[in-house]
Amino acid sequence: MITLLVNGTRLQTDAGVDTPLLWVLRDHLHMTGTKFGCGAGLCGACTVLVDGDPKRSCITPVGDVQDRAITTIEGIPENHPLKQAWLAEEVSQCGYCQPGQIMSAVALMARTPKPADADIDRAMSGNLCRCGTYGRIRRAIHTASGTKPAKRGKTP
Repeated sequence: MITLLVNGTRLQTDAGVDTPLLWVLRDHLHMTGTKFGCGAGLCGACTVLVDGDPKRSCITPVGDVQDRAITTIEGIPENHPLKQAWLAEEVSQCGYCQPGQIMSAVALMARTPKPADADIDRAMSGNLCRCGTYGRIRRAIHTASGTKPAKRGKTP
């Protein structure tokens, strides 16, 4: 048995140590908020936090995260400033990538409570959004952190 600490709760699974954390979360623990995107750790849809750091759960063997603090989208309260800002800025279109986007943003704000545009771009660069809501994502992070985006010139 493998013991995991997920969203503050100790849980056990009989999954093999090489099983990707994503599938343990979804199939064994029935936590379906974390999404499968590419399966290669490239798109960020499966992002969870492990000891506060964003990790791609599709390529993280569950054996590597035993007894480490894992936070999934289910572990982020509905009244969290980022979730509230996501709604206020109407970030989601299809919504598929948004759990991973929010998890990366939570990690960013834990490290950098008042991020500048460059901080946001760097932290969010590994998360793809097929709907292209990157501007809304940046605005939501600024809203949640109480910062203002950099002034941008008009685009032609």
